[in-house]
Amino acid sequence: MLFLLPPSETKRSGGGSLTIDQVALTFGGLNVTREVVIAAAGAESLLTAPTMRALDRYTGTLYSAIHGRGLKGSPTEHNVLTSTEMARAKSTVLIQSAMFGLIPSTDLIPEYKLSPTKNVKGVNLKRVWAEAHLAIWPRLTGGVIIDLRSKAYAELAPVPDEIEHYRVTVEVEYSDGSRKTLNHFNKKAKGQLVRASLTAKKAPETIAELKVCAKAAGLSIKVSGQHLTIVTREAT
Repeated sequence: MLFLLPPSETKRSGGGSLTIDQVALTFGGLNVTREVVIAAAGAESLLTAPTMRALDRYTGTLYSAIHGRGLKGSPTEHNVLTSTEMARAKSTVLIQSAMFGLIPSTDLIPEYKLSPTKNVKGVNLKRVWAEAHLAIWPRLTGGVIIDLRSKAYAELAPVPDEIEHYRVTVEVEYSDGSRKTLNHFNKKAKGQLVRASLTAKKAPETIAELKVCAKAAGLSIKVSGQHLTIVTREAT
């Protein structure tokens, strides 16, 4: 089972001495498009900028939930995934970047800024990335894809219909049994689901096993066709 995430707008600064030119991003078939996008964005300086693991680079609600971080000032404020959990993330969590395309969550990347809805110097990001990923999707061998991307990132590189995948929304369930779809505030529940899969004794391989992980995180999952709904009992 693979989890497909959006990046976050907020990113941690700094990094180590290795550059993306030195470490090489995964999915080399995207390199030509990566070069085109970087050049069009006028971001050539990224090639020699310091890097860190994407899961550490991206911050914000979704990624804080993946690491299990609590409120500022709490004992869990600076929580990070363990080495074992990070090793599982390496093979099961993918991130869709507007600048770099699809990357495993542990790939080393520099700090950057690029909106998925922005066209840069005549380059249509949706067109070039969708086209570039056509050869990448069939190579993914991790099983069913749980697509947790926001609409803008899902449109950047749609998963082909012939590949088993589930689009995800989040709903909050109130005490009277009524539900409401969450938009911005869905990120915490998505992060909690990913964290539950990374901390489970065994990585989930089926939707049934994913439901068990969700339950452990205080969530529930409803499935209809290729659509998966995460249900949480509180909107935060």
